[in-house]
Amino acid sequence: MSTETVSSQPTPSSQLTVDDITVIDKTLLKRAVGAAALGNTMEWFDFGVYSYLAVIIGKVFFPGASGAAQLIASFGTFAAAFLVRPIGGMVFGPLGDRFGRQKILAITMIMMSVGTFSIGLIPDYGTIGIAAPILLLVARLVQGFSTGGEYGGAATFIAEYSTDKRRGFMGSFLEFGTLGGYLLGASLVTAMIALLSTEDMMSWGWRIPFFLAAPLGLFGLYIRLKLEETPAFKEHMDKQEALEHSKPQLGLFQMLNKHRKQLLKCIGLVLIFNVSNYMLTSYMPSYLTGVLGMSEMTGLLLVMVIMFVMMPLTLMWGHWTDRLGRRPVIALGAAGLVLLAIPSFMLIGSGNMLWVFIGLAILGFLHTCFSGTMPATLPALFVTDIRYSALAIGFNVSVSLFGGTTPLVTAWLVDTTHNVMMPAYYMMGAGVIGLITVLTLRETARKPLSGSSPAVATQAEAQKLIDKLRGKKKAKAR
Repeated sequence: MSTETVSSQPTPSSQLTVDDITVIDKTLLKRAVGAAALGNTMEWFDFGVYSYLAVIIGKVFFPGASGAAQLIASFGTFAAAFLVRPIGGMVFGPLGDRFGRQKILAITMIMMSVGTFSIGLIPDYGTIGIAAPILLLVARLVQGFSTGGEYGGAATFIAEYSTDKRRGFMGSFLEFGTLGGYLLGASLVTAMIALLSTEDMMSWGWRIPFFLAAPLGLFGLYIRLKLEETPAFKEHMDKQEALEHSKPQLGLFQMLNKHRKQLLKCIGLVLIFNVSNYMLTSYMPSYLTGVLGMSEMTGLLLVMVIMFVMMPLTLMWGHWTDRLGRRPVIALGAAGLVLLAIPSFMLIGSGNMLWVFIGLAILGFLHTCFSGTMPATLPALFVTDIRYSALAIGFNVSVSLFGGTTPLVTAWLVDTTHNVMMPAYYMMGAGVIGLITVLTLRETARKPLSGSSPAVATQAEAQKLIDKLRGKKKAKAR
């Protein structure tokens, strides 16, 4: 048994007994967190490698355009995948709430791998003409559709498997995996640029990272199929069976209307999270190369080093958010973007390698305030029976409108205005929205997820929690 729960529905804290508390098996918790994070690594290697090859892809599939137009067209195809992500969320989210998180996460892994592998098979523009960019768009749409069910499901999976005291730290491994996937993709692209000639990269080299999607996807699928369902979802299903038809399920639009306040908070948090994410990991390599004139190798190496530093910082914030709370850490990152975005981009634009690194490091540090916190913050916004659906929809609507379009919008703004500081202004706007949103949040650190029983690591901890609650009840009675 992975968990021990007897109660089929949450009990008021003043009436809790040891049998009402979920005791999480440590071995299965580590396996669940590792599998979700590793699966996310595979997914975001597939999805992220496209952005690292954006300049080359622009030349291969849009050869008649200018350099700036090629980059915009390439990022336009990148952004197109985000248009279907909310649709993926609307499909996979309700399925995850009905049939389980583990099954849907396995399906999203398969679809992502197929979409990514297909990109490597598409002939270039010189071979099949306009059909080449059309097929590229179709493959990107498949990627986007599958990713619509990925992050919300993975975050839900880890949050529901974690103990209340360590949910922030465990959740941070999801973003640790995301950064690892990006870093793996960047390392591969950088090695290829160093080892292959420009002609070889243009003709066949760029396809190699996409072909790797097949074995990586099969490995990730195997790991996810070995997982058990989350304790919170099992508890929810037991409750549904006990009630059986006495409580009709909400339709999709009823759910959106009933939980619209929480959905708006989710959108605001995801906006700041993903604007800083895609600005740094997806747009910055092309910004350093196409706007500031650095070599592709230099731009990729700089971003790789920053991501490498961000990985332990993400885990650090995940640990501290369990102690300090989610709200203060998110507010720190948001305020930092408002105050430091312009100075950071001034340093980056100086051309001096040391100052460029420091500017990127500041942005990377601020982003880890979100990457270490959001995987635990976002699932806690919603109750168990609609958590996957609501998070998948809210997350992907925000990413589609603001996050995934960040590289495209900023590239267009820089090209149109000839002002290289436009990305800084964009990040400042996201920071303001983040600060406003965080003011509306209630603190969820070290507390049970909505609609779920308290989750602890041992029976002794469960008894300690009961004694603490009884002590508080007696103190109030006096």
